[in-house]
Amino acid sequence: GFNNIFSTEYATVNVSALEVFDNNAVVDAAALQEKGLVKKLYDGVKILGRGEVTKPLTVKVAKFTESAKAKIVAAGGKAEVI
Repeated sequence: GFNNIFSTEYATVNVSALEVFDNNAVVDAAALQEKGLVKKLYDGVKILGRGEVTKPLTVKVAKFTESAKAKIVAAGGKAEVI
């Protein structure tokens, strides 16, 4: 079989999992790992749009899906790609 050694592999987290953080928290890869939401960082963290987020959070990760970005911003937070 063929294995793409150049592909980028992300650790994925759904927006609903971000509810464990306090209001106005800055959420980055280290914070996600600390809370046990990410076991291994791979090439970065990608936030997926499954579920809801109700708190204003500043999320700084490698990648977002469009729906995840929209939900974070709608809750009064910021979605920053690093």
